Amino acid sequence: MDAGFILAVILIGIALLFDFLNGLHDAANSIATVVSTRVLSPRIAVLWAAFFNFIAFLFFGLHVASTVGKGIINADIITDQVIFGALMGAISWNVITWIGGIPSSSSHALIGGLLGAGISKAGFEAVVMQGVVKTASAIVLSPTIGFLLALVLVLIVSWTFLKSTPAFADGFFRKAQLVSAAAYSLGHGGNDAQKTMGIITVLLFAHGMIPEFNGPEDVPLWVVLTCQAAMGLGTMFGGWKIVHTMGSKITRLSPQQGFCAETGGALTLFLFTNLGVPVSTTHTITGAIVGVGAARRMSAVRWNIAGRIVWAWIITMPMAAVIAAAFYYLAGLWTH
Repeated sequence: MDAGFILAVILIGIALLFDFLNGLHDAANSIATVVSTRVLSPRIAVLWAAFFNFIAFLFFGLHVASTVGKGIINADIITDQVIFGALMGAISWNVITWIGGIPSSSSHALIGGLLGAGISKAGFEAVVMQGVVKTASAIVLSPTIGFLLALVLVLIVSWTFLKSTPAFADGFFRKAQLVSAAAYSLGHGGNDAQKTMGIITVLLFAHGMIPEFNGPEDVPLWVVLTCQAAMGLGTMFGGWKIVHTMGSKITRLSPQQGFCAETGGALTLFLFTNLGVPVSTTHTITGAIVGVGAARRMSAVRWNIAGRIVWAWIITMPMAAVIAAAFYYLAGLWTH
């Protein structure tokens, strides 16, 4: 068994660790609202989310995997050292923000990691600007669309149930939240797990283990299933500090508002996943939660908490890039 194969296996293991931590870190995005509205207990909520995380590959194409694998940095400059730096940059930032209870973006940590390691390897010529611009624009667009959809859904739901008794509406939306939470978990699994699929597939291509990587059709099935399983397991372990921030610190949610936030967030994720754009599930659900809070009244949103989260978004890509560059150079010292 040659050293190259062993190194590839180790890197695939690190990629799956990132995927697991992604599920752990972003569990809050899928379940914060159903936990905060007490529709499901935390234990049942994570099992519910993990199941829909896993089966997401049945509903979406693999365009996001293709974008991450060859649309952020040039696939021709990918080496083991680049992949190691990118993954360690993303994992390190995920762990830092998880310990701090900060709902930052695992997705943009990975994008930042790829950019940091790729630029360290080949300079700015390594960057695929079209993919980076598309991904960067989604930092603004995904929470904005989530915000607007959630706001519109609150208005539609409020008018529809205007003459209903509070007890009827509460009972209805407690059941409806099971569907909206499942939809959001599908969107989360569909977009986020594909990022790790893209990393593993481009690694296999760099090692000559697959003949080509031209698009979604070249992603092996075993990679798809393994990545979905790793993310589902991560979600099962939860991320309770971040659940608390997302579910109650930004704004207090009723079952009706939780349904609108999850549905608005899910529709946003479905849109971007089908377009092949890697987006942050954290950004998306935060925008939707702020949207339902603002629909009630602007003062219902704790804007200082939302502001701290936005700052975390802004620094995620550059911080992950810097850490990835450091790991890239460390790996170079070790191999020499």
